[in-house]
Amino acid sequence: MIRYSSLTKKFIMAFAGLFLVVFLLIHLGINLLILPLTAHHEAQFESASHFMTTNAVVRVIEIILFAGFIIHIFYGIVLQIQNWMARPRRYRIEGWSHTSFFSKFMIHTGVVILVFLVIHFINFYFVKYGITRPHPGRATVTSNEDFYHMAVNLFTDKGYSILYIILIIFLGFHLNHAFQSAFQSLGWNHSKYTPAIKWIGNIYSIMVTLGFVSIPLYFIITG
Repeated sequence: MIRYSSLTKKFIMAFAGLFLVVFLLIHLGINLLILPLTAHHEAQFESASHFMTTNAVVRVIEIILFAGFIIHIFYGIVLQIQNWMARPRRYRIEGWSHTSFFSKFMIHTGVVILVFLVIHFINFYFVKYGITRPHPGRATVTSNEDFYHMAVNLFTDKGYSILYIILIIFLGFHLNHAFQSAFQSLGWNHSKYTPAIKWIGNIYSIMVTLGFVSIPLYFIITG
């Protein structure tokens, strides 16, 4: 069995995390096509979804993506457990000033995101392979790959939309710290670069959160 040092685990986790950061931007771009921003948004969404589910290169990237999720989650848990074991007296008040607010709760927001992924897979990915059934609603889902109408049925369910917004906000908190932490793990912790990386991370986490939240908000407002 191969054993990795904590530093190596952080490197691997950082690379996997940055890969997921790029994926989120692509995923957000496609999801925003659900909104009626253009006259042909439904056809554009279906076209993008079809490309993402049938293109051979994308299918390979999908496998890499799942591997990235697993690696990021696995090493995140391992590193957190190692930190807890290294600091058995972590609950003393003095320790709270040693780390940032977001870093204290990375494992907690990570667990919430894992729950979000499970819900997401049940409503989309598993439906594609016939493992689960589409969420019922006003739209008629014509096939296991009719993701547009699946999404419409989910977001017109106010309870789901509210839950989605809450989970995405947790994702935003996780991204806020994770972006900077990834570059720090890769050795980019420098007075010259860190402020810029932190600024970009803040903008990224806010824009991604607002982008994803805008979709359920639209359906809640329009009824």
